Amino acid sequence: MRAAVMHAPGDVRVEEIPDPQILAPTDAIIRLTAACVCGSDLWPYRGVEALYGPTPMGHEYVGVVVETGSEVTNVSVGQHVIGSFVASCGVCAICRSGYPSSCVDRVFMAQVGTQSEYARIPHANGTLVPLPGVPDEDLVPHLLAASDVLGTGWFGAVAAEAGPGKTVAVVGDGAVGLLGVLAARRLGAERVVAMSRHTSRQKLALEFGATDIVSERGDEGVARVKELTGGLGAHSVIEAVGTQESMQQAIRSTRGGGHVGFVGLNYGVALSGEELFMSQVHLFGGPAPVRTYLPELVDLIWRREIHPGRVFDLTLPLADAAEAYRAMDERRAVKALLMV
Repeated sequence: MRAAVMHAPGDVRVEEIPDPQILAPTDAIIRLTAACVCGSDLWPYRGVEALYGPTPMGHEYVGVVVETGSEVTNVSVGQHVIGSFVASCGVCAICRSGYPSSCVDRVFMAQVGTQSEYARIPHANGTLVPLPGVPDEDLVPHLLAASDVLGTGWFGAVAAEAGPGKTVAVVGDGAVGLLGVLAARRLGAERVVAMSRHTSRQKLALEFGATDIVSERGDEGVARVKELTGGLGAHSVIEAVGTQESMQQAIRSTRGGGHVGFVGLNYGVALSGEELFMSQVHLFGGPAPVRTYLPELVDLIWRREIHPGRVFDLTLPLADAAEAYRAMDERRAVKALLMV
């Protein structure tokens, strides 16, 4: 099958690799209908995250089941399905508590690769969600977004305790941050401050429900959020980048007693214990438990109440995956969809 394989930083090639095989009775094989590039895929692309040889890429997926292991019971061949970027058993105590992304036997789908024609889905019973039917073509991007970036933005809003009467600030204007705006408004936030310097992303943030735009970063961004909130800071802040600057900006933009939901995949972030102590804010985050939210998100998308796939502003065939990476790396695209 064809798949996007990263050989080195900046070197993505679409090439033939072996078709996936059932390795465990709980596996399923799906034929991808669409795939995409995630902002977290840029960490190895930029050389921040180490690569250990040629690596099949991708972790977001929507497709059709073509084969199942002997113990798979929740999906069958021919069904259209979606799943989380973390495969999870669904039955351990942590999965049952609502945090399948911390499953005792979790498998990050980045270890499998889904920017491809086919993919093996471990723990199919706990990971895959059957769609209500065959999706209309225009729904596919919205469903694909739910596999990671929508669910991650949603978790960021939940972790930040976004809700009625709250002011929510969103640090980061990538796909996760933009969908954090959507989620915060959907959860009832009264005011949503999107922190963005890019006109096209500001426009989409406003369309998703942002009430204010802050273009400043760092201490200037913090000062602007406090100015908008009577000097107090936001009740809730979604951190959707994962850098030292973004984490500090998120914490410092939060009022005492407020909540930070951090969902940006981070590298090299070191927080001052003294600053955390004096900030008196709640911190909660990590890999989003997307599988927990998928049934609700699929329902909202299927009924066309939300349109998260609007974060895809570049659509290319799988064969052009290298250009998709370049466009996102150069910030010419928020998120690139790959037609399989």
